[in-house]
Amino acid sequence: MHDPLRARLMRHIEALPEAQVYQVLDYIEFLSSKYARGVSQPGGIQRFTELLEDKMRGQGLAFGTIKGALGVMGTAGRVVSGITEAGRTVIKEVENVVMPPAPPPGTNNEVRPGQLPPPPRPDGDPHAGPGAG
Repeated sequence: MHDPLRARLMRHIEALPEAQVYQVLDYIEFLSSKYARGVSQPGGIQRFTELLEDKMRGQGLAFGTIKGALGVMGTAGRVVSGITEAGRTVIKEVENVVMPPAPPPGTNNEVRPGQLPPPPRPDGDPHAGPGAG
């Protein structure tokens, strides 16, 4: 969908009352079930939020109640996303420490994965044996 069409749709949807916005959603979901190919499925929290919203609508709860509950669910989704991203960052950092970049080819100081590199020699000669100097 191109941006002008997306903006036009959003402008009309935002002008509607809450009840009609749900009618638009129902119609879009109906059209999607008939004609759309390869509709991406929402993630875990989003799917739960959508099911909760549908159940609340089915029970005839007030739109303000639904909006409040979905606001809480949106906040929870953002918190989980933040935690997930922080976890990914920690994993990347640990990988960098545990598996440092490989030394240039042709050096004798190659380190196998999971092995710490040898300590540097005091005289700067990495090939000198213990006690040399």
